[in-house]
Amino acid sequence: MSNVTKEQVLKALSSIPFGEAGSNVVASGIIQGVVVKDGHVGFAIEVEPGKAAAAGTLKTACENAVYEVPGVLSVTAALTSHNSSPSGSPDPRKPQPGLSEQATGQGRPKVALEKDSFPHIKKIIAVASGKGGVGKSTIAVNLAIALSQLGLRIGLLDADVYGPSIPKMLNLQGKPESDGKQLKPMHAYGLKAMSIGLLVDEDTPMIWRGPMVMSALRQMLKDVDWGDLDILVVDMPPGTGDAQLTMAQNVPMTGAVIVSTPQEIALIDARKGIAMFEKTRVPVLGLIENMAYFVSPESGEKSFIFGQGGARKTAESMGTSFLGEVPLYMTIRETSDEGTPVTATQPDSDEAKIFGEIAQKLSNILETEAPKAAPKIVME
Repeated sequence: MSNVTKEQVLKALSSIPFGEAGSNVVASGIIQGVVVKDGHVGFAIEVEPGKAAAAGTLKTACENAVYEVPGVLSVTAALTSHNSSPSGSPDPRKPQPGLSEQATGQGRPKVALEKDSFPHIKKIIAVASGKGGVGKSTIAVNLAIALSQLGLRIGLLDADVYGPSIPKMLNLQGKPESDGKQLKPMHAYGLKAMSIGLLVDEDTPMIWRGPMVMSALRQMLKDVDWGDLDILVVDMPPGTGDAQLTMAQNVPMTGAVIVSTPQEIALIDARKGIAMFEKTRVPVLGLIENMAYFVSPESGEKSFIFGQGGARKTAESMGTSFLGEVPLYMTIRETSDEGTPVTATQPDSDEAKIFGEIAQKLSNILETEAPKAAPKIVME
């Protein structure tokens, strides 16, 4: 196990000159959020607004300096900036120089194709939700395993940098290995898996700004040796923020699966998620209703705790497929908490069969969806 410390990283970065004569990037205060875990290092470099592009050389110098520290396996550096002068802010009602009509809420987006590609991964699908607390990660894990049980080669990427759940749900221990160039994904229940939760302590808060999150996501895609995959399932963070836009702009997504409960307050955000993927030209493959109903262990009676059929109706109204209902079974919750997913450990159970049916339906849809080049929204 690597014994790299934060102090060693800062000492290495102190060799990079910056600012006044004799000063460096550390003394100048532009290095933020240093995280060190088992040889994997992450940090942000604060630059002046509008100068991020010109700071690329500085970023490379910082990364190279940290790589010189014995025991360092990977380095994730991100350029960040913020406007520290709120006074004199531009009038948000008026179009500003450098922004397209899309950025000011007017007109239609201008789109250019992103050239990133992943030739060894046939299809990439996002499992997303408009809000948290709907069981999206539980769905992602069991769906990925169910797809692998169809004979497909499946990878699972945990893209929720702030709240990674996959390590616990798959009972992954230790850290990923590295050949010095790429990380090796970990293996569990027939899946290849990667998560930021494997690189930092479970209780360490990820106090990272958007650009650093985006950089980490790109690294977990590009700098991981996924090998040949039929499908990479991406467990997205909830909402419609930086991570979702990063994936839509930089990754050739085959499509997205939206998870929601039947409750109207959750469906409001689910509709926003569907609209976001459609605007970024990522096909919505279907909607899954989680916690559809509770089955009494004693009587077998169904109780529709969060309402009935809301996700199905939403899918119909928005012209997308309804993939299925997942009831509120205690077994699903217990096996997820224990790191023994029900689809893997109890494949013949009623609970696992539900995921098998959803996986088969999704697989059929994927057979008809040709991978599309990812759009990159250009602000001009």
